[in-house]
Order: sequence, then structure tokens, then C-alpha cells
Amino acid sequence: MTQITIAPAAADRFDDAEHALTGGGDGASCQCQWWMMPNAEFQGLSTEERRERLQDEVRRAPAPALIAYVDGVPAGWVRVGPRSTQPRLARTQAIAPGMQGEFEDPDVWAITCFVTRREYRGQGVQGELLDAAISFAREHGARSIEGYPIDTSVGKHPSNDLYHGVLSTFERHGFREVARPKPDRVVVAIDVNRSDFRAR
Repeated sequence: MTQITIAPAAADRFDDAEHALTGGGDGASCQCQWWMMPNAEFQGLSTEERRERLQDEVRRAPAPALIAYVDGVPAGWVRVGPRSTQPRLARTQAIAPGMQGEFEDPDVWAITCFVTRREYRGQGVQGELLDAAISFAREHGARSIEGYPIDTSVGKHPSNDLYHGVLSTFERHGFREVARPKPDRVVVAIDVNRSDFRAR
């Protein structure tokens, strides 16, 4: 039986992070830096420079992301952290109009980027990563968590667009829709500081 485990993307797991990010889609070139800087800065960096930025991130606590392992092999990735540390969100027209509260609120976290290696897709990796990301954010002081998934029931979407996550997966994990800036782009949120909150 397949076993999926999740661990923080800490410095000693950087090689695992690279393996998870480079199994399909834009992860290999992006190095999960898209949300971390303005477009001009992002475009001005080489892949190796983005990789160095990510390596700097994983040396700091809390970890900027979580890694999923399928039977011990790095298979997936999710970025989760305070929304205010991901500045491109505030400049993205498909997201910013629907964000809740003040962008700089440190207690609002954001789940922004999923990667699953091609050979592990369809095995529930994204759902396990999302569940772990909720718990991780709550343990590190999040009051609320936002996500910005794609509603795949509206239109057609290439697989590379699904790094935002899929709406139905977020809904299964307790997120509620709070805004829909575009027909297929949704802002969802979950409050995690309630006394009755239980991770799924």
C-alpha cells in the first residue's frame, strides 16, 4: 500500500525539494520563486539564481514549504507561509481583489504553489499536502489561511495552471469561497484559530 508522508522543506532536505520540484511543469525553472518578488526581478534572475534564493529560504525557520514523500521518494511540494511574505499576490489581478483584510496582516497565511511529479499524480498527493499545510500554518500562528485555486469546472486548463491548486480539493478540506475575481479563479479561506477547529 502506498504511504504518503509530509515533512518541512528544511535545509537538510534541499535535495529532496529539488527532486520534488523538477518532475514536470515549471517547477524546475521557477524554483517556487514566482510569488516572492515582482515580475521584473523574477525575469531578471537565472534559474540558478532562483535556486539560490530558494536555498536561502529553506535555511530559515519556519520552512517556506512542505515536501510530500511517496514511499520515501520526494514526490510533491506546497508553498505555505504568511501572505505578506509573498508580495506578487498583492499585484495579481486574478487574486488581489478578493483577498481579505490588510495584506500585511502577519496572521493571514497563504497556500500558493503545488507541484506533484508526473509519476505520482492521481495518488492523492495534493490533498495530503493541503491537509499538512493547514496544520503547519496553524502551528506557526496563522489565524486564517487563504488559497487561490482554479475552478476546473469552468473552461479548460493546461496542467501547468494547476499549480494554484484545484477548488474542489480546497473545498474538501474545509475552505470556503470568499471571492471570485474571475470566473475560474477563486479566493478561498479557512479560519484555523477557532476552538472547535480540527484538521481533516
